[in-house]
Amino acid sequence: MTVRDLDVRYATGAGVVQAVSGVSFDVLPGETLGIVGESGCGKSTTGRAVIRLDRPTGGTIRFDGERIDQAGPRRMRSLRRDMQMVFQDPVASLNPRRRVKDVVAEGLLIGGVPAAERTARATEVLAQVGLDEQRFANVMPRQLSGGQAQRVAIARALALNPKLLICDEPVSALDVSVQAQTLNLIEDIKAAYELTVVFIAHDLSVVRAVSDDVMVMYLGKMCEFGDADLVYARPAHPYTRGLLDSVPLIDSERGFNGPALDGDIPSPLSPPSGCRFRTRCPRAREQCAVSEPQVREVRKDQYVACHFPLDDADPGTDSAGRPPHRPAAAPDR
Repeated sequence: MTVRDLDVRYATGAGVVQAVSGVSFDVLPGETLGIVGESGCGKSTTGRAVIRLDRPTGGTIRFDGERIDQAGPRRMRSLRRDMQMVFQDPVASLNPRRRVKDVVAEGLLIGGVPAAERTARATEVLAQVGLDEQRFANVMPRQLSGGQAQRVAIARALALNPKLLICDEPVSALDVSVQAQTLNLIEDIKAAYELTVVFIAHDLSVVRAVSDDVMVMYLGKMCEFGDADLVYARPAHPYTRGLLDSVPLIDSERGFNGPALDGDIPSPLSPPSGCRFRTRCPRAREQCAVSEPQVREVRKDQYVACHFPLDDADPGTDSAGRPPHRPAAAPDR
């Protein structure tokens, strides 16, 4: 998937909400792109827009080389067999009046697959996500736990054998132990189906554990993009550094890696001029208010939109003057 200058705006009674503004990125076949940022940064809107659940107001989206931002309803109906989404709320995303086996097979029904094949395929994908068909096939969604409901949602997406899977906060509503099971399941399914994955989350550790590349977003804009290990070990944007510094530490005396980000996210109805992060950035200067920073490569496989990016010679310090904490390697599965 190739996305260039993606723009999503919503007209409201109070004005135009600039949800996503000029975001560009590539997702290569078989890779996982993690999108991370605070609530309201536009990451979920980006995920919905690239598969046309929300209509973009600008930019181009190519899937397998085809311009899908210009595709009509009939063509998109066909394309969505190859592009599926796992939504944030696992229970709310399931039809409460359908049995699990019917929820999983609904996409196949819409696609005109014969009944016998639908049943066989539903049984197969339920087994792949760890749900016994005899126990769960006739259960209603309200009878499922959060983890079971998320597995059903994943099974529904897999039933159509897609090429691209968008996961929108798939573990945010789950207990920590269930989160680990779900992340392992997504990794196993990705390998088994040779999937390309866009993984959206606000939990930095979760994103790093599953991603090849990471895109950091703030107020509808891309701040930083690059190899996941590189971005986490050597962040170039002050916002990325602030997110990493906000992660709690096991050491109770320090509490956090560094100082918390000051202030609140500005309104997307009227974002700041120039750099949108400048109102909260400790490195902001006059230039940041006058001109918008352009995305540029600061290291191999690492890109940043900042006039004054962090570098190895000027990494910054925390509120006590200590050098910034470098996160440990991603945990083994």
